[in-house]
Amino acid sequence: SRELELKTTLRELVIYIVFLTDLSILTFGMVSTDMYYLNKVMSHLFLEPSSSEDDRSGFRSIGSRADFWRFAEGPLLDGLYWEKWYNNTTLTLQNNSHIYYENLLLGVAQIRQLKVRNNTCSIYPYFHHFLEDCYSEYRYRAEDRSDFGLRNKSEWKYTSASSLSPWYWGSMGLYSSGGYMFTLPKSKQESVEKLVFLRQNSWLTRGTRVVFIDFSTYNANINLFCIIKLVVEFPATGGAVTSSHIYSVKLLRYVTYYDYFLASCEITFCLFIVTFIIQEAIKIVKLKKEYFRSAWNWLDLLLLVVSILAIAFNIYCTVEVSLLMEELLSDAHVYPDFYFLAFWQVLYNNMIAVNIFFAWIKILKYVSFNKTMTQLSSTLSRCAKDIIGFAIMFFIIFFAYAQLGYLVFGSQVEEFSTFQNCIFTQFRIVLGDFNFETIEATNRILGPIYFITFVFFVFFVLLNMFLAIINDTYSEVKADFEVIPSQELQIRDLFRQ
Repeated sequence: SRELELKTTLRELVIYIVFLTDLSILTFGMVSTDMYYLNKVMSHLFLEPSSSEDDRSGFRSIGSRADFWRFAEGPLLDGLYWEKWYNNTTLTLQNNSHIYYENLLLGVAQIRQLKVRNNTCSIYPYFHHFLEDCYSEYRYRAEDRSDFGLRNKSEWKYTSASSLSPWYWGSMGLYSSGGYMFTLPKSKQESVEKLVFLRQNSWLTRGTRVVFIDFSTYNANINLFCIIKLVVEFPATGGAVTSSHIYSVKLLRYVTYYDYFLASCEITFCLFIVTFIIQEAIKIVKLKKEYFRSAWNWLDLLLLVVSILAIAFNIYCTVEVSLLMEELLSDAHVYPDFYFLAFWQVLYNNMIAVNIFFAWIKILKYVSFNKTMTQLSSTLSRCAKDIIGFAIMFFIIFFAYAQLGYLVFGSQVEEFSTFQNCIFTQFRIVLGDFNFETIEATNRILGPIYFITFVFFVFFVLLNMFLAIINDTYSEVKADFEVIPSQELQIRDLFRQ
């Protein structure tokens, strides 16, 4: 019986290694270092200020509406329109811009803003005589959709979302896909004139809460699309907060012979998943409730669910690219919204990354016949209840300190500005990566008390208690295994056979 079990395990292990190899080739074939370098050069061009320019002209230096216009009329247009070669000769590129002379600007860039209505917040009665206007933070219900300004062109009229792009989750809120939008002309000079005209006629108002700058490029040398979204948020507090998303994705996935080899790996992966689904269904029918008492079976189900989602995302992305690509590239004078395709491609990449993570974790299931690995897995399973009890106590104390830090330092220290930041900051404190002077300068009494007590209770007491639980359980498991005869000799004999 033991020999049959080992033979079955080894046979399943060999099959699973073939599956894991296929999945690894598939996943690592989707990415390349070219994606990183393309993101890097685009970030350097549009996000970092040039050494010869004013420091306030860079995208990350935007702190007001005036800074936004300075960036839009300067570094943005300089990066979008490459009309001359390095020796100052005019390029003849059929009215198309090639960023860095290699990346074709697809269509034109689009600039879009979202606004809120006036009197969308409550003013305390004592201040009614001093304040007549009140613009709240962005909320969908407070969004302003009325015409404003000159009212004669599309940039002054609200446009509902016409594309499939999702809402944007920014630093200050969740923003819809509509807004007041316009596109930049193909000529740099015309773009300058349009931006100057909009600035002089106050296209950005007090109610403006966010501005999006969207454009896409394609590099035929490496077959990569680069979808860029620059975001400037104008919170109700005043000032500006910048963020950016640069996605280098391979939307045209089947071009070279290697791409078709990856396509064969995808088909093989689908066949494996269908086989695994049938195997797990048979196990569920045979074992019924007993099937769900094994943690490995739950991992198998999780792996199958993630794999099915990855396959579904892959099929959806491929179909959407084939349906929308020709339409998006049909008119060179409009903005092609590739952000929707990039969003789903990145979602697929993330899903397949999670998939291969769980696939590698499942390898531990097939090494249980090894004494050392069995001891480790038995240790974790035996002390699971103790670890759960410890985790409850740990997070009660951890979240208590997080609330204390948020309430005391949240208004002064960036690391404690949100409750989420507090949690990550406390993990950094445990790892020794934290600047103590910032909280001491904020509160000279509670700052040191918070820091010292947190390090003492969490680092010196709780973490050592966790290690004690693991060590004590491992000693018990090791003592139990000393009286169990080893099966490793049988495994060695099986390999010889």
